[in-house]
Amino acid sequence: MPQTPWTDNESEQAFDPLDSLIADWLDPDAAEDDFRSDFFQGMAGRRKKAAFVLMAIWSLVIVLHSVSWGYGIVLGLGGLLSLQALRLMAAKPEPLLSPLPLETLTVSEVPKVSLLVAAKNEEAVIQPLVEQLCQLDYPTDRYDVWIIDDASTDKTPQILDELVKRYANLQVVHRPAGSQGGKSGALNEVLARCAGEIIGVFDADAQVPGDLLREVVPYFAQEKMGAVQVRKAIANGDENFWTRGQAIEMALDTYFQQQRIVTGGIGELRGNGQFVAREALNHCGGWNEETITDDLDLTIRLHLDDWKIGVLPIPPVQEEGVTTAIALWHQRNRWAEGGYQRYLDYWRPIMGQPLGWRKKLDLVSFMLMQYLLPTAAIPDLVVSLIRHHWPILTPLTYVAIAFSGWGMYHGLRRLEEPGRPLHQIFLRLGQTILGTLYMLHWLVIMPCVTARMAIRPKRLKWVKTVHGGHHESTLELGMRD
Repeated sequence: MPQTPWTDNESEQAFDPLDSLIADWLDPDAAEDDFRSDFFQGMAGRRKKAAFVLMAIWSLVIVLHSVSWGYGIVLGLGGLLSLQALRLMAAKPEPLLSPLPLETLTVSEVPKVSLLVAAKNEEAVIQPLVEQLCQLDYPTDRYDVWIIDDASTDKTPQILDELVKRYANLQVVHRPAGSQGGKSGALNEVLARCAGEIIGVFDADAQVPGDLLREVVPYFAQEKMGAVQVRKAIANGDENFWTRGQAIEMALDTYFQQQRIVTGGIGELRGNGQFVAREALNHCGGWNEETITDDLDLTIRLHLDDWKIGVLPIPPVQEEGVTTAIALWHQRNRWAEGGYQRYLDYWRPIMGQPLGWRKKLDLVSFMLMQYLLPTAAIPDLVVSLIRHHWPILTPLTYVAIAFSGWGMYHGLRRLEEPGRPLHQIFLRLGQTILGTLYMLHWLVIMPCVTARMAIRPKRLKWVKTVHGGHHESTLELGMRD
């Protein structure tokens, strides 16, 4: 998932988890200008808004514990959430579209595509990606590849300068040190120079199948299709517990995406493997340079502008999963803060825009499960220990875990080849249990992120994910219906 701003490449092993967590909480830059602005005004005042939400969550949990009818309210909310979950579980995903039949089309009928990659210190992975992107099964005069070297200090610039001599459809842009806007700034800079009607964005560690463009392009023929997210998969998913968990998590995410879209909910961008119609991107103002997750930010702006976002489950774009708990902690902190940040930034237009009840219901239910419920678990546990009774939010937690487990099981099932033997069912169940244990890390990350955002300014210090160049394929079974 794309993150901003870029930071220096530091070793993950140099960080101690406790020291890193304390550093996050004790950031000295408490007087950042963004948080001196008026309360609830656009992107300003994020810290105040986060503090307000945090206080509201704690207060609500305390009230629910204090009144006799509090458990009844939780049961009622759990019932409504269960109905929404059942609605999603019962839906049939949209059928896959047929790939673009280039042999029956003239070149002029094929839309032009521009593929963008912002890279910083990616010498281990950049050459294989460029070679894949420049040799896709698509007319070479109808697509171009733009690699933005964002002031790399390793061999990335030299590798790119050699590659640009080999491929006529490759363009390389070197950004000087100190360039503004991070990854979003790099993408915006090239957006003004490329000519594609459809803009594809990849991370530097992506592994791209040769027929990807022929699979993606047909989706943009649909009315108001503003973007398409290709399923992400983990290339090194068999390495250890953490990478296996990430592989299962990606299958779960694709399942949720498919079910949300078919029920009229919110399709979301995931950065690596995202394609956006230029018309939609221009209308939304390009990528936001004031957020740490430009993909999630763009997701909300596209929906507020009445564009649709689709998902392409097959074929996937592969990427490297992080291999240590410390790296996962830093990465998921960025994801959590960026995901939470978009609700703080756009709460007013979300409430006021005519999104329709399906999209608003979808937003509320997933915000409750992904962000509010994990944050509320801390005060719920504290009050439960003080009052010596069971946590009052237990019914909601059961619904969220059950729905997540269902999604993992069926998400994995959709990736399998048809006609698998009976033992595959037990393997799938084992993966679901492993994935459920792995997903518990969000119960720690979300409360920490929410509290930290309420206490200190938005600038998030993080370790740049180091890409080592894994290229083995895992969990990549899947057949077109």
